[in-house]
Amino acid sequence: MADDITPVLTAVGPRLRALRRARGTTLAQLAGTTGISLSTLSRLESGGRKPTLELLLPLARAFGVQLDELVGAPATGDPRIHPEPFTRHGQTFVPLTRHLGGLQAYKQILPVRRPADDSPPEQRVHEGYEWLYVLSGHLRLALGDQDLVLTAGEAAEFDTRTPHGIANAGDRPVEFLTLYGPQGERMHVRARPTARRPPPEAGP
Repeated sequence: MADDITPVLTAVGPRLRALRRARGTTLAQLAGTTGISLSTLSRLESGGRKPTLELLLPLARAFGVQLDELVGAPATGDPRIHPEPFTRHGQTFVPLTRHLGGLQAYKQILPVRRPADDSPPEQRVHEGYEWLYVLSGHLRLALGDQDLVLTAGEAAEFDTRTPHGIANAGDRPVEFLTLYGPQGERMHVRARPTARRPPPEAGP
């Protein structure tokens, strides 16, 4: 039993760190939200502190996820994902991937901006690579010196170390899909074609 539990507990720290970074939250902000000390959170992420139910419950509540997403509960054979939406910076995020680490997929919903607010979106930079696909509405993407409007069916991809920001450019909510690689992982849009074998030569 102990041998089975040890790898599960060991994986909690990296999962917490990946989730916190994906949400753009600092350790200090998380400490203020959960009431858990900064040093305890740091030791949890580094593996220096054993995760307990008393620590994981407020963390799951703060991140808006189920407890099994933090501890990596074994699969039950049910392929369905039951995402828990959360809100950040006025946007609604619907996680589409169960496990942390590697590419992370979200459905995002941007509400309509105030009519008088036509200012360009605030840009920020961070590690990673991002791919966007607009499902409905008009998405404004400020990317470096470019100011673009993407409509349904259009996609964009970019290194998130380039200053970037998004906003709703229409009169109804924008829905779009995001694939984010926190370590620069990229989605493979097209499969590489396999080399065709030459047809066999006809016999004499």
